[in-house]
Amino acid sequence: MFHYPNIHLTDLFAEASEIPLVKAETSGEKEVELEDLKRLLAKLDVEGVVSGAVASEYQKTRVDAICQELGVESIAPLWHEDPHNLLNELVNEHFEAIFVGVYAYGFDSSWLRRTIDVKAVNALVELHRKYQISMVGEGGEYETLVLDAPFFKKKIRLISTEKVWEGQSGYLIVKEAELAEKIY
Repeated sequence: MFHYPNIHLTDLFAEASEIPLVKAETSGEKEVELEDLKRLLAKLDVEGVVSGAVASEYQKTRVDAICQELGVESIAPLWHEDPHNLLNELVNEHFEAIFVGVYAYGFDSSWLRRTIDVKAVNALVELHRKYQISMVGEGGEYETLVLDAPFFKKKIRLISTEKVWEGQSGYLIVKEAELAEKIY
């Protein structure tokens, strides 16, 4: 349910966006992670929770249930949006995001550290057509890392990475990264 690869970079995201970060440890165990999330949210003075669910009933229903229990609003602005349009918007709005994990048939190691651009979106369309993968990776087909976004005050620059490939899938480990000034 929650993003895993390179989770150690969350402090950089907070600093890059100048948004305060609240975090807690979780085992990541299915369903137990929800109780961990609920405990953390219960300590905060918030009116709502924003999630990135597009089509995952699993994720959406569980976040909705937690929010209902806590009396806060569940906000899912991407819910049931067209995946192809979402990817095109990501590219058109000048997000810089790379693939850091690929776990489905049709991907190979060349996808690791590849930027989501027009060519990558077209390739995802083809993989969706051929293998029915979720174009936004919501079925666990792939994971990404945002290095720059319109709301970031600084961007994340990767200094050292390592590709790990095992059989049909792999991931990118970011060993070292730093914040860099944005050039406009």
